[in-house]
Amino acid sequence: MKTIGELTEGTDVLHIEGSSAAEITSITCASRCVEKGCCFIAVRGTVNDGHDHIEAAVAAGAAAVVCEHLPEHISDKVCYVVTSDTAEATGRIASAFYGHPSRELKLIGVTGTNGKTTVATLLYDLFRALGYESGLISTVVYRIGSRSIESTHTTPDAIRLNAMMREMADEGCRYCFVECSSHAIVQRRIAGLHFAGGIFTNLTHDHLDYHKTFAEYLRAKKLFFDTLPRGAFALVNADDRNGSVMVQNTRATVRTLSLRAAADYRCKVVEMLPDGMLLRIDGREVWVRFAGRFNASNLLTVYAAALLAGADRDEVLRLLSTLAPVRGRFEQIIADDGTIAVVDYAHTPDALENVFKTIAELRTEGHKVIAVCGCGGDRDRTKRPEMAAIAVKYADTAIFTSDNPRSERPEDILHDMTCGLPAASHFITITDRAEAIRTAVMLSAPGDMVLVAGKGHETYQITGREKIHFDDREEIMKSLREFGRLK
Repeated sequence: MKTIGELTEGTDVLHIEGSSAAEITSITCASRCVEKGCCFIAVRGTVNDGHDHIEAAVAAGAAAVVCEHLPEHISDKVCYVVTSDTAEATGRIASAFYGHPSRELKLIGVTGTNGKTTVATLLYDLFRALGYESGLISTVVYRIGSRSIESTHTTPDAIRLNAMMREMADEGCRYCFVECSSHAIVQRRIAGLHFAGGIFTNLTHDHLDYHKTFAEYLRAKKLFFDTLPRGAFALVNADDRNGSVMVQNTRATVRTLSLRAAADYRCKVVEMLPDGMLLRIDGREVWVRFAGRFNASNLLTVYAAALLAGADRDEVLRLLSTLAPVRGRFEQIIADDGTIAVVDYAHTPDALENVFKTIAELRTEGHKVIAVCGCGGDRDRTKRPEMAAIAVKYADTAIFTSDNPRSERPEDILHDMTCGLPAASHFITITDRAEAIRTAVMLSAPGDMVLVAGKGHETYQITGREKIHFDDREEIMKSLREFGRLK
């Protein structure tokens, strides 16, 4: 058991009111979870301010309170620690409370708009195949060795993150691969963690509902590299013009990768087929079970990061051919008549265009592309017309539908998507997502390609406050069977 004084040693402490020798049994940012001996950290959120709940936390038995200003009423039984930033302090206190588990792991963070989940997951799969127990924190799932935990956020809060890393270290994990979302970076959820390396995939239009401007979104991503320590590596995609910006102020050792230009790590797509690609990576040819140039970039990233993390080059190249695509990322369902349905998480303009470009390379002459996509409610509205414009540009028929409308009316989202499209555009609007998928399959002919984009691995649909089961893959197979095209 540690004292509040010990837990806040690495924190910017401005003032302490009370005894710093108070022993702490647990830590939380939620006043409803406070128990006797707990340290309550008052964090300012986007909706609630933890400072408003300090008295409730003290009444519930908190032994210490970490805050940015002292409350009006002070208890002589509680130690109050005043700091300049309680969000930052949460990460540092959590790390200390759990014994700094990130120092016992080789922790590698992956940030960027697209490709984070694929890169982090494939690194986890690769290092497990190399014989190392590993951990994974991703959008799809959290893993501690072979054990799976349901994912609630791309990057969980600092307390849960350190708690899971403690389990990883205790269970013999050597590596941990973490997706670092822009929200998590600016909210300081990864503060106090010791990273062995950081990876930048790309930066495109997304999350402007939260960051407001692209410049702020870029700044959030760059902050991750600004805080990497000396001795860590910073691996950046040189094919993205923002790659060099990310590492302008980093103390880490910078390495670059590219499919198009001179870089430390190079890759060329030699051949592409629906079931895989032949890649030439640093002069060596390897067949992989992935399609698309964006996946070539992802795999090159995995290769480079693995080498920078200490893996053997020949073993990495051998194992690349055994890796399987991540669920919901260009996941193909091939019907008995040759129709190919693709499920992909693409929910940004750039990701959607990359998927369409891959489909264009794979489609055979004379066959159509039918696309189903939508935009999420209560999220960045500015990308809606861009997504629709890309769909009608590449698809023979685009079907616009619901994609987690949340508190918005699906009809309003569809109007935002389609109001600026040219009159000659070939598109249909169907608010019911299951019916939209059924229609796409019905309109397709043998050999056509049907893209269902936006939800990928998700197995739910959020409408209002209701979260119901919905799986794009299930709906595709259901429709293919209905029309006698899949046994």
